[in-house]
Amino acid sequence: MSHHPFNWDHLGLTRREFLNRCGMGLGSLGLASLFAEEQRNGQRRSPLTPKPSHFKAKAKHVIHLFMNGGPSQVDTFDPKPALARHAGKMLPMQNPRTERKTGAAFPTPFTFSQHGQSGIEVSDIFPNVARHVDDIAVIRSMYADIPNHEPSLLLMNCGDARQSRPSFGSWVNYGLGTGNQNLPGFVAMCPGYPIQESQNWQCGFLPGIYQGTYLDTRKTRVDQLIENIENKQIALPEQRRQLDLLQRINERHAQARQNESQLESRIESFELAYRMQMEAADAFDISKEPEHIRKMYGEGLQARQILIARRLVERGVRYVQVWHGDGQPWDHHDDIAIGHRTLAKQCDQAIGALIADLKQRGLFDDTLIVWGGEFGRTPTVELPTPGSNAGKINGRDHNHHGFTMWLAGGGVRGGYVHGATDEFGFRAEEKRMHVHDLHATLLHLLGFDHERFTFRHAGRDFRLTDVHGNVVKELIA
Repeated sequence: MSHHPFNWDHLGLTRREFLNRCGMGLGSLGLASLFAEEQRNGQRRSPLTPKPSHFKAKAKHVIHLFMNGGPSQVDTFDPKPALARHAGKMLPMQNPRTERKTGAAFPTPFTFSQHGQSGIEVSDIFPNVARHVDDIAVIRSMYADIPNHEPSLLLMNCGDARQSRPSFGSWVNYGLGTGNQNLPGFVAMCPGYPIQESQNWQCGFLPGIYQGTYLDTRKTRVDQLIENIENKQIALPEQRRQLDLLQRINERHAQARQNESQLESRIESFELAYRMQMEAADAFDISKEPEHIRKMYGEGLQARQILIARRLVERGVRYVQVWHGDGQPWDHHDDIAIGHRTLAKQCDQAIGALIADLKQRGLFDDTLIVWGGEFGRTPTVELPTPGSNAGKINGRDHNHHGFTMWLAGGGVRGGYVHGATDEFGFRAEEKRMHVHDLHATLLHLLGFDHERFTFRHAGRDFRLTDVHGNVVKELIA
């Protein structure tokens, strides 16, 4: 039997070279297995196909209403009468450190009153939300790590304030798939971009197909909202033939290379773009809603965004994130009385309508609504700082020590207040709840054990909550 000539260099493989060669082979096998999945209707099964969770879920969809910039807890859902008693005076304690210097107690310019059978107090800037307070769990003891927008946004959205990690919506998309193969499983809507831009809905090390699909909702026409939604040159049957050919070429390309997750994501994006032509134009067109429904949500950009969110979850989209505006609109270092009232008025009617509308359609129990920002604001007034504010002494600084969020629908315990800040609203003290605890609880409502819900990357099993987080069972109905 003849052999090829012996090469002594073959005995000199470094450990890195050995692992690299093995990795290429295993990667090819992994990608081949993706391409060899069960065929349905003659096509490869999509990674967005619905998947089972660890246990029976209470929620099937999420609508995250993101008040980017940091709404003030003491002006919205956490009343603090002590601020009025100490108005203009220094607090009888040292002000916790925040991003900028703050001074005396700054009482809310708004009025709080009790609502519903639960008697939960809500600010008068949210009258429509207040009507549904018996369906809401108000979390008054949230806290985060850092009083800056960028890391706090990443922590709230991706579970890590510093490193690039998959967003919550991408984790949900990865874990559950989506109920409608003709629409993205994760949609992020914002009129412009928030701070950190697309990092807020990134897929990180998860396959690219799970990244959020961004829509600039300043645009109203569907063909502007979703670029190239329709191919006017080629009919659908011909597009299908082109995609089938492209898929065969890409498969041949992939077989000769290691696991190319970007190639797989590109193939899936082509497929999704093709399928979206059949349904997206309808899903994003609110003119197809009856007039009384449009009036119920109200006028304006926020009303349109929130109504689209309802239309998307109604059609099976798994995770919809609704950002309030460009940059950080709720970031009121000055004129908080004017700014908070204006922004609340823009979204209050639509949020109340969303809850009522989901109920009348039988979707409320399946849809988890999350409201809040990346942190809260100080109960003390922000002091003038050149280059940082307008020097009006009527605004509040960022506050990560204690803030408020609320949940509704999707198995949440309504008419319930969880935890408390100190008597001035500065620091979470009772039943403190970190962002990791929030994520663990939301995943539990979606049917996942956050400690077992992992993705292996770079030799480690990663999870949204990293090595932290506890499920807060008091929030669950």
